Amino acid sequence: MTNEELKIKITELLPEATFDESGEWITVNMEPQSWLSFARQLRSDDTLFFDYLFCLTCIDWKTHLTMVYHLSSTRYRHNMVVKTKLDRNKPEIETVSHIWRTAEFHEREVYEMFGVNFLNHPDLRLLILPDGWEGKNPLRKDFEDPINMIRL
Repeated sequence: MTNEELKIKITELLPEATFDESGEWITVNMEPQSWLSFARQLRSDDTLFFDYLFCLTCIDWKTHLTMVYHLSSTRYRHNMVVKTKLDRNKPEIETVSHIWRTAEFHEREVYEMFGVNFLNHPDLRLLILPDGWEGKNPLRKDFEDPINMIRL
């Protein structure tokens, strides 16, 4: 499926989506409250069949956070990026770990590094950092490290 065909199909599924086509892959911008139902459709729609979530990360823009999901169809060999803006003071989005199992660990990493709360995640706890680091979110731009004096 070409990027133009993907755009048409995604517009049918999510009319309020906006697109960024400046890169090789189509990027869909959407509201976080639509993410869970849209993710289900991306996975289950036989014409899309996005069965592989291979990257999930977060970006801190100081004013807000952006969740970024990279998806691929192993059947059709098309790729897509999904972005959604989150409130910096209360970043929340539904988990997709039951749709793509790879999301389970990626979401735990974003939870500890950026403080994003993945609603209904089956095991949302620290993944890499030791106990005592809960809520410190070292990849956020407002994180202060008094020992190494890192300031972004």
